[in-house]
Amino acid sequence: MSIPKLKKILVILMPVLFAEMLAAQEAIRVNQIGFYPKGPKFAVAVGTTSNVFYVTSVNQADTLFSGALGAAQVWPHSGETVKLINFTTLQKTGEYTIVVPGLGQSRRFFIKDYVHQDLSAAAIKGFYFQRASTALIDLYAGKWKRSAGHLDNQVWVHASAATTARPENTIISSSKGWYDAGDYNKYIVNSGISTYTMLAAYEHYPNYYKELKLNIPESGNNLPDILDEALWNINWMLTMQDPNDGGVYHKLTTANFSGMVMPNQDTARRYVVQKSTPATLDFAAVMAQASRIFKEFSTQMPGFEQTCLTAALNAWRWARKNPNLRYSQSALNAAFNPDINTGEYGDGSFSDEFRWAAAELFVTTKSDSFLSVSNPLAGSFGVPAWPNVNTLGLYSLTFHRAKLGPAVDTTAVVSALLRLANSLKTVPTASAYHVVMGVSNGDFVWGSNAIAANQGMALLQAYRLTGDASYLEAALQNLDYLLGRNATGYCFVTGFGGKPPLHIHHRQSEADGIADPVPGLLAGGPNPNREDGCTGYLGTERARSYLDNVCSYASNEIAINWNAPLVYLAGAVEALYSPTGKPTGVKEERNGTVPEGFGLLQNYPNPYGRLPFKPATNIQFSVGNEQWIGLKVFDVLGNEVATLVDEKKSAGNYRVRFDATGLTSGVYFYQLKAGSSPGTGPAFIATKKMVIVQ
Repeated sequence: MSIPKLKKILVILMPVLFAEMLAAQEAIRVNQIGFYPKGPKFAVAVGTTSNVFYVTSVNQADTLFSGALGAAQVWPHSGETVKLINFTTLQKTGEYTIVVPGLGQSRRFFIKDYVHQDLSAAAIKGFYFQRASTALIDLYAGKWKRSAGHLDNQVWVHASAATTARPENTIISSSKGWYDAGDYNKYIVNSGISTYTMLAAYEHYPNYYKELKLNIPESGNNLPDILDEALWNINWMLTMQDPNDGGVYHKLTTANFSGMVMPNQDTARRYVVQKSTPATLDFAAVMAQASRIFKEFSTQMPGFEQTCLTAALNAWRWARKNPNLRYSQSALNAAFNPDINTGEYGDGSFSDEFRWAAAELFVTTKSDSFLSVSNPLAGSFGVPAWPNVNTLGLYSLTFHRAKLGPAVDTTAVVSALLRLANSLKTVPTASAYHVVMGVSNGDFVWGSNAIAANQGMALLQAYRLTGDASYLEAALQNLDYLLGRNATGYCFVTGFGGKPPLHIHHRQSEADGIADPVPGLLAGGPNPNREDGCTGYLGTERARSYLDNVCSYASNEIAINWNAPLVYLAGAVEALYSPTGKPTGVKEERNGTVPEGFGLLQNYPNPYGRLPFKPATNIQFSVGNEQWIGLKVFDVLGNEVATLVDEKKSAGNYRVRFDATGLTSGVYFYQLKAGSSPGTGPAFIATKKMVIVQ
């Protein structure tokens, strides 16, 4: 065959071959970022008659693993017949693809430690890109730099918010804060759950977040970057409290949504609108939480702890005086001008907000007067969302249960949380997609991806309580869902995976002239209600009702309350699966004269690299020559719970028994220091993680 004829044939065949390759990638659904060496590894093959699969190098030159496909199952949420691919036992690090004979090759993915660290950082950095009242400069934003918009140093008091002290059209300053979603308005109710979740991520995993660097303007200021980012919004929230009575405005907004323009081009008048009970209680809860967290940083931020607590108490008092003040936009527009037509975040029931605020204020102050007003254990507990927040209080109570005293039945607290987690953790084994997502048809609504992330967050609370790896693995299945093992074939986070969203409903991403959307943002996900009326959705089925188009605000918008649980989920699994509990680049020092061989002797590999123990374990270390040795145990907040060694040791191998009787179940860290003397600073330091189950 002549070369010209061969070229013609290739020109004809290449589009066909490329289409077939894409179809194969669509038919094998896998986490498009990757897996931990010691973690579970699943994918699904859609519509195949094959019974085997292979995990190969990207070029398919080497086969690393082969196995039998699971039995064909129909996932009712998508109507697809799929077979499960299980390659959990493959632990060799590398970049791979999955091949199913007759179906094709999946998108590439990694098996490696720290596999989700970049995602963890980017999900937080997504909030930086949502900052109001500031320019985003090249140094921190790269090609997504932009001019400052919405300085909000001149904001009008709307007629609905007018008081004697602040009459209509009073001008106040209410700068900073995060844009709520694809629009440029700022809403207290949605900020409440979002800020809580960010702060909880730090509170639960401080060792991880103290070391995670984000390259934001505040980096290097002796505060963890995640707290710097949260402060941008907390400082705005503080401006939304009326200093005259303690009530909190429901939102800061233009009268109508802007067009698809950059922030500096949206110059319409902005208002603070009506105080509401849910906004004020959400504010009280977050400020109480912030007060106890920033107490650790009183040197860097003197007085801030008290500022937050005072604001929380004033908000609580206002809410008790105004326990049923609902934000109804239709009622507001019937009574006041101008009409407000932006996001409502309306809520007709406030008992959950009272329970959440009472829980946070009690945890921070230890005053049981809050519990007498609203019992945090009353009612039922479901996966949190902005209208249903009492479970957030349950998270805080369980985390601080050892310090609550007799005012709270901690057994009931733990039981309530485990009931919620237990309703979720067994779902993957019965799911064709092997995910928790889809435990009910109602999971697929506006912002369904946030439900998946919040399910993961709930499961992680149970793992913290019990050390039962089945909770952790179930949470990880939902992260896999968000990153590609779903019925759309998308990795739902912008800038990640082989098939991310490219056309999110996000004003900056649409108006900036850059092809790639702002990275690190979680798209809303499948929503069969399709409130946007757009055409072109992938399918009519619940789990396929998704459209990667700027038109589709019902499935492809972004929002801070969707990104926040992604932050928590991605960061938690990184902290739990990483070899040190810290981001890569933060290495154990192995200098001085103490050699390798420092570890827990009785334990075997699990997602931590160790099994939990009860009630005691042995810790081994080696000493090269006579020197001072310090061996201590700390909880996840950095509190010392035991000193095991504090003396000079001669050269040799040592084994120390650690008895954890009296400690609560959870994650702890043991730290070895060695040096010439206690006061001269260690020549060697190493920290390891362990799990106690009582």
